Amino acid sequence: MTKKRYALLSVSDKTNLEKVAKTIVDRGFTLLSTGGTYDYLKQFKFPVTTIESYTGFPEMMDGRVKTLHPKVHGGLLSKVENDTHLKQMAEIGINAIDVLIVNLYPFKETLARKMSH
Repeated sequence: MTKKRYALLSVSDKTNLEKVAKTIVDRGFTLLSTGGTYDYLKQFKFPVTTIESYTGFPEMMDGRVKTLHPKVHGGLLSKVENDTHLKQMAEIGINAIDVLIVNLYPFKETLARKMSH
């Protein structure tokens, strides 16, 4: 049996994201994503799971808290060659997240918009 592989995509700038997502899906990864990125990927008919569905925990505080969850951080920070990590992950139900694609909010533009309101 092949282990399921996960990729988490959560980006502000979605330029060419559909090309990147296609490459990831073609390599057998399951896509996880946050709100706007999820909506963007769904319009291209990608099989993608919301981070809320994956963690069982809702996005909150205007989207500021969505990936802050042990299933996400444990999946990203685990050492998959470490038997103790693998055992703990199995006990708790954490999957390794092998690929992470993020970019930061355009802080200057976001701040300028907030200052003008």
